[in-house]
Amino acid sequence: MKYIIQFEIIIAISLIGELLNRIIPLPIPASIYGMAILYIALCTGAIKLSSVKETGKFLIYIMPMMFIPAAVGLIETWEAMQEFLTAIIVISLASTVLVMAAAGHITQIIIKHKGKEEKR
Repeated sequence: MKYIIQFEIIIAISLIGELLNRIIPLPIPASIYGMAILYIALCTGAIKLSSVKETGKFLIYIMPMMFIPAAVGLIETWEAMQEFLTAIIVISLASTVLVMAAAGHITQIIIKHKGKEEKR
């Protein structure tokens, strides 16, 4: 029963993210809204980590299976993608490097910020 309640909390937050995606006319995916809401709720204590921890671990554990439908879709559209393959590879590599650089930079900022807080 505990897992069902945890899953319901996560689904409710995802639903709120979907609603925000429909209401706010920004090109931000609903999942990003949902993750931001969950993050804020966890940071403010509105939701306790123990309220979603086990189900969150389970969802992370099965995450590779969630990529199977996308992989099948790529295989099915292979012929249409072949003419754009060079562009797809260049864009994928460039976006990967940008995301890694941004994530590293943000991580360094957070580590420096936490170091300053610990010194106080």
